[in-house]
Amino acid sequence: METTLHFVAQWLEARTRFSNQLKTLHAVDLAKKLGDSPNSIGFLIRHIGDVELLFSKNVFGNSSVQVSAKTVISGHDTGEWTDLESLLAYVEESFSILHDTLVSQPDSVWSEVITTKEFGTKTKAEALGRIVSHTAYHAGQIAIIHKYGNS
Repeated sequence: METTLHFVAQWLEARTRFSNQLKTLHAVDLAKKLGDSPNSIGFLIRHIGDVELLFSKNVFGNSSVQVSAKTVISGHDTGEWTDLESLLAYVEESFSILHDTLVSQPDSVWSEVITTKEFGTKTKAEALGRIVSHTAYHAGQIAIIHKYGNS
């Protein structure tokens, strides 16, 4: 489990770029967008949660996960992600599920190869890099929108 714990520690540290921002948001911020950008802060928060749950289920094999990845299904911001409490609860749940899924992985799993339509063929270690970069990418968008965006 030593390898797994190292991967989990890296993911936890990287996710702070996202989770620390959640503490500074207010409900009015959720509708903010940057210029003509298609995504609001609320959409991006929900999207991160959706993808964490999809990774738990489809990449790391947690068959108990029930997910309706609405942001992935719609492919665009529908304007419905405006309830701060429910969004925070959703990403807390997605975090907990992904965390529990990751820590349950045996060390041997990280070199296993998985293929998905979203990002092709990767080892599970590379797939973890994908979720880390995905969350960090959108966390950066949230930070910029929060600072410079308009409702």
